[in-house]
Amino acid sequence: MTKLYFIRHGKTQWNLEGRYQGARGDSPLLKESYVEIDALAHHLSPTTFQHLYVSPVRRARVTGSTLQHDLDELQGHSTPLTIASRLREFNLGKMEGMKFTDVQKRYPREFDDFRNHPDQYDPQPIQGESFPQLIQRMTPTIKRITDIYQKSTDNILIVSHGAALNALVNTLLGANLHDLRKRGGLSNTSTTILETKDAGKTFSLIKWNDTSYIKRKPDATDMI
Repeated sequence: MTKLYFIRHGKTQWNLEGRYQGARGDSPLLKESYVEIDALAHHLSPTTFQHLYVSPVRRARVTGSTLQHDLDELQGHSTPLTIASRLREFNLGKMEGMKFTDVQKRYPREFDDFRNHPDQYDPQPIQGESFPQLIQRMTPTIKRITDIYQKSTDNILIVSHGAALNALVNTLLGANLHDLRKRGGLSNTSTTILETKDAGKTFSLIKWNDTSYIKRKPDATDMI
């Protein structure tokens, strides 16, 4: 029985401004995000983690390394950290760096399908990555993790991105492309927990988009 703790990175300047970031776009974490990552570490500190896997994109790397540091201080031991390139966010092509409102005007179909109709999303006009391509890219990392960690006490942290994690987690739970968005979005610094009892063949949902440890109430700019 392995538990996977999926963490979305802390809130960034572009999140606050309502801009797409993607795999190549990026912006710094907000100052208050470090406080929220520390709150997350305190929330997670009763649990021992065998490993921490982190997307290579800077906002996720900083979130992951900050979380690692805070957990190490709280728990008195070090959690190994690995940068996993397949955990990066969607390549959003021409949309990266653009405000949501501008994308909606310039690429209305791609904007709507990316948010609401993953099965219809065609990223070719924006030179981006499709949902099947992202899922095919990310799932081997999860398979590798669940092959390595199969003990009943194994707990693994995975720090990645909102849109990518949403697609990945729902796929692991058996959702088809049409239904990937039915559970709603994931907030910055949120925790979603899955459990597998058969080395990654099937998963069950323990917790979705938990932000109970964050003092402020998440708003629309936290969610994707």
